[in-house]
Amino acid sequence: MVFSGITSLGNRRVLYHPDQVRRLVAGMRGDLRQMHFDHMVELKRLRIEVLELRQAHDQAVAAMREMQAAALARAQAHEHLIGLYREREIQRARVAERDPATPLQ
Repeated sequence: MVFSGITSLGNRRVLYHPDQVRRLVAGMRGDLRQMHFDHMVELKRLRIEVLELRQAHDQAVAAMREMQAAALARAQAHEHLIGLYREREIQRARVAERDPATPLQ
């Protein structure tokens, strides 16, 4: 039985005409293509952002290592200075005149 271009199969009535289904699928394909394009644009933007964040991270790590090296050099210079002070005191003690009457201890 045919009702204005819509056919029925037995007791079941066909709800959509094949042309309507084709138009619907074509519209869905268009929507999917647009969604895919939008996703690819967003993915590219996110990859660029990740690259920028990695560069910022690398710069921060380099600055931190530079600060650590400076702190280590300062600590080593301080230890060297303490050693020099100790040597100076030893030399002063050797040069100083000692009263033989006073006990050493």
